[in-house]
Amino acid sequence: MEQILVFAVLGLSLIFFVWGKLRYDLVALLALIVLSVFGLIPYENAFMGFSHPAVITVAAVLVVSKSLEKSGLVNYFLRFLDHLGSNITIQITGICALVALASGFMNNIGALAIFMPVAIQMARKHHYSPSLVLMPIAFASLLGGMVTLIGTPPNIIISAFRSGVSGNNFSMFDFAPVGIGITLAGVVFISLVGWRFLPRRKSASSEDSMFEINNYITEVIINPTSPLIGKTLQDIGNEVDLDFKVLGIVRDKQRIHAPGPFIALRENDILILESNTEVLEKFIDQYQTKLVGNEDLYNEPEAKDEIIIMEGIVLENSPLVGQTAASIHMRSRYDVNLLALARSNKTILQRIDHVIFETGDVLMLQGRSKEMADIFNDMQCYPLAQRSLSIGKPKKTIFAISLFVASILVVVAGWMPVEMAFTLAAVMMVIIKVMPLKDLYTSIDWPVIVLLGAMIPVGEAFETSGAAASVTENILIFSDILPSWTILIVIMVTTMLLSSVINNAATVVLMAPIGLKIAESMELSTDPFLMTIAIGASSAFLTPIGHQSNTLVMGPGGYKFSDYWKLGLPLTILVLAVGIPLILIFWPL
Repeated sequence: MEQILVFAVLGLSLIFFVWGKLRYDLVALLALIVLSVFGLIPYENAFMGFSHPAVITVAAVLVVSKSLEKSGLVNYFLRFLDHLGSNITIQITGICALVALASGFMNNIGALAIFMPVAIQMARKHHYSPSLVLMPIAFASLLGGMVTLIGTPPNIIISAFRSGVSGNNFSMFDFAPVGIGITLAGVVFISLVGWRFLPRRKSASSEDSMFEINNYITEVIINPTSPLIGKTLQDIGNEVDLDFKVLGIVRDKQRIHAPGPFIALRENDILILESNTEVLEKFIDQYQTKLVGNEDLYNEPEAKDEIIIMEGIVLENSPLVGQTAASIHMRSRYDVNLLALARSNKTILQRIDHVIFETGDVLMLQGRSKEMADIFNDMQCYPLAQRSLSIGKPKKTIFAISLFVASILVVVAGWMPVEMAFTLAAVMMVIIKVMPLKDLYTSIDWPVIVLLGAMIPVGEAFETSGAAASVTENILIFSDILPSWTILIVIMVTTMLLSSVINNAATVVLMAPIGLKIAESMELSTDPFLMTIAIGASSAFLTPIGHQSNTLVMGPGGYKFSDYWKLGLPLTILVLAVGIPLILIFWPL
């Protein structure tokens, strides 16, 4: 009965993870509460997961990672990119290598977000589509995370499982022999061959546009002097060759849905347009219209050159997610205007101030230049403009690097466990003001922390109820007729598929007990099984929802859901082909 209940709860959780309507941390909390109510997790142990060393380590690593980003360290890497020449293959190779290197020592998302504006600018400068480089660097960030203990949360969690079995954690560079081999093979494949599988989206030609957005939704109001007054939508279409679509008209505060071609336009009508930035600019100039959100800031007694327009992408833990510009009073709360919104491959029918924000949405925002960096930080959005990169002060950069290296040395030498060393480093980053105190807690990805804290007891219930043993027995049916190493392939493929639809941390929590049970039943070393699960969990290349890095590039790259298979499937096969032999060499059964 207990096993049936655990399987039912996990099955429903998996459905909700894939469905995505409830955020994964809420799903994990619901699973924890249900299992506690039915007695599979004692009430007094329900929230013990939040004190688990893996949870503390992930939080500390996120703070240190953000501190390195703010220190300006990565700007030394960026100078290297300026000397790569104009060959697209060399450029993609260089930037993928740097992203992978950075991801080995800082959060995957942080590394990607730092280099993404650079990749977009590089593509625009050399007249090729950003879609050719954005997915490669997203996948490179996942590959680089496989190299070290702190490179990605799955490695930290796997290390904690090993400690529970043998009493010894994986050390900082235990993942390196396998991780470096896979990363090198992956980056070489992506750079020489893989990027050619990707669609060539039309490249942005406007000097002010940092990337191509295929479906920007915005609103313009018809001025009294506009030549549009009295004309129909069909008249406009016949007069000018601009690729735009009128999704709706707002007249006297009433919305006209799907307006017909013969409706006559009036003064003060608001047109809801779908177009790219270049067409939008031409439309506004030619028809003497203005952006609806453009009014308040310019009416204030302030020089216009202090007001700028920037584009940014909504992160998964942004307070905007699930809200609308109207519901959060964006103008008064953040002192910024929402001018337009883009969502990959979806046509938005509502007015933009009533559109519910989702992860990966690209926003065109207008605000005061000196405040935009703080505004983007408060909204948990990454700006897509090279000028937004933090230059950092050399003295702080040296302090940050010294603290980071010292933390690694302390862990490698065995003087401190990783959770203590990096918590100390995080605190010191704040004390020496590399990390502003106000950004300390916002730098932590709290949904991931809650997910881990909730899923660790759920994973224990999965094991103690006998559910993990049941799965193990079914897998072991084939162990008598197949070589033992083929079981590793089964485990890695299963982990890869799970990681493509649910959070990779949750995947590890579910798969690790199964791997340990199989190793125990076959009387084999647990290390190759744990390493297999760690690699599989970081190989979320098949969908845009498998990892935040994939989601982050979907909008700016204009990718479709199916585009991820074009590069992700061969890369997944490559990781499998390279990873299993390397695991067997360095972590024999």
